[in-house]
Amino acid sequence: MSTKGRPPADRTNAGSALAQPLSMPSPARIAAHLGLFLLGGVVAVAGSLVQSGWFPGGLLLALAAAAGLFLGGLRATGGRAGAVVPAAGWMIAVVLLTSSRPEGDFLFAAGAGSYLFLLGGMTVAVMCATLGGGRQPGGAAARLGK
Repeated sequence: MSTKGRPPADRTNAGSALAQPLSMPSPARIAAHLGLFLLGGVVAVAGSLVQSGWFPGGLLLALAAAAGLFLGGLRATGGRAGAVVPAAGWMIAVVLLTSSRPEGDFLFAAGAGSYLFLLGGMTVAVMCATLGGGRQPGGAAARLGK
């Protein structure tokens, strides 16, 4: 295989972003993600109480709160982890709340509202986590026609 006529390959930026070494996240980023995780659990508990108490408006309010948290985490941290971390906290809290206790107490009834809350929350979490932040070039030079 001949390399005549081709420019030399740039070895400084070889490979994808997945092949690059990982850097340690800052303590502020770790604290932000921990706070988002806990906030996801709080939103799940509040949403599970509201969705059954004020159906159907409570269901819409609970799903809007979850979407606001996931999207807000995405925008605040600037990465998809900002949406995944509170979604994980939300999911863990909801799964723990669906289990019944030995006394027979439960929080989620077997009704359409509960299933819509569970499936709707998961759908909102996936939508917000896969929403691309879309990197835009900054500065005046990035505008076409200038």
